[in-house]
Amino acid sequence: MKIFKIIGISILVIIGATLLVAAFSEKEYSAERNIVINQPKAEVFEYVKYLRNQDNFSKWSSMDPEMKKEYKGRDGTVGFISSWESENEEVGVGEQEIIKIEEGNRIDYALRFIEPFESSERAYIEVESLDANKTKVTWGFKGEMDYPMNVMLFVMDFDAMLGADFQYGLEELKKILESKTLLIK
Repeated sequence: MKIFKIIGISILVIIGATLLVAAFSEKEYSAERNIVINQPKAEVFEYVKYLRNQDNFSKWSSMDPEMKKEYKGRDGTVGFISSWESENEEVGVGEQEIIKIEEGNRIDYALRFIEPFESSERAYIEVESLDANKTKVTWGFKGEMDYPMNVMLFVMDFDAMLGADFQYGLEELKKILESKTLLIK
């Protein structure tokens, strides 16, 4: 009987310590990567502001070229929604909506994941002119994990997990824009 009491107290201490750590832990997480593209800022922004063009450079689109895609609204404007459905668990089911455009500089998206897990994040693509023919493109996202699940941020590094995917996409974007193979708008 004494062993059960020790086990019970140990479990309560572990749970209590975990909840205490979560109470003082960060709730926000992010991932971000950037690249320099040898094209004028206006040309780069004109391409990246269209969500459909992400199909040409996004890592997630390349993971399942057969995924079902739907579009609602006018691309390149606030309110446009691009949704996807894939059998590939790494791609899943969700949608992306343009929520803000700072013309020529930045586009913000709401990401809503449905499967394999539900979550909502904010993503963005930002362009910055380095000179007349060089543009720095930054692609990233930010999210928040509620208490007590935020304790998982101690073992999950979102920047490491998603950074390589953003970098892949940016490198593909660079190839497209520098080769002047502007596929769709």
